[in-house]
Amino acid sequence: MTPFLLVPGLNCDARVYAGVSNALWATGPVTIANHREGRTMADIAKVILAQAPPRFALLGFSMGGYIAFEILRQAPERVVKLALLDTSARPDSEESTANRRRLIALAQKGKFVEAIEQTFPKSVHPEHAGDSGLYAIHRGMAQTNGPEIFEQQQEAIIARVDSRPLLASIKLPTQIIVGEGDQITPPEVAREMHDAIAGSKLLTVPKAGHLALLEQPEPVHAALKEWASNGQGAH
Repeated sequence: MTPFLLVPGLNCDARVYAGVSNALWATGPVTIANHREGRTMADIAKVILAQAPPRFALLGFSMGGYIAFEILRQAPERVVKLALLDTSARPDSEESTANRRRLIALAQKGKFVEAIEQTFPKSVHPEHAGDSGLYAIHRGMAQTNGPEIFEQQQEAIIARVDSRPLLASIKLPTQIIVGEGDQITPPEVAREMHDAIAGSKLLTVPKAGHLALLEQPEPVHAALKEWASNGQGAH
């Protein structure tokens, strides 16, 4: 049975993958990577690889996707399948970097909870902006990580390299999933990855934003179980 290595996103911990872990565990052992060590994507990937199984199916959500690309640069022979959830191969835009700097400044002023509150509406589909349950998970995960990890990870995201040149070299069974209303890594960047990775599958999830795996778990889990069992994923 192939092990699964699940890499969380910014401000996330194992809770973001609770449902995915349950969906995948019958297919193989599940490890949720600790992405709290390292100040660059390369360093974070190196730490994760040192703790990872010898070979694994790799799943990255958001920042976890950026780390997944770095894992593929450092140890492509160890990855047997790839799933990319609400992420992008592009480098940070000037607009995104400016917003990250603004949020870092808030956190440094002791206003980390305010920064968390500001990021939630863009993290979900507009229909879920008032979902107190989703917000509780969002806030709880962020507070577990804390402001120092938030700043550290934001700086790593800002400095990440352009992974688009890597895409054509990916020959693995690849499933790409994106929420139709993702405002952070929108469907067009998912389509860009899909077009560049030969044989990849793309699922656009209705009524979901950046947190599609929490907003609409059923279609996300179904696609991942298919990807896990036969390597092909959902069309």
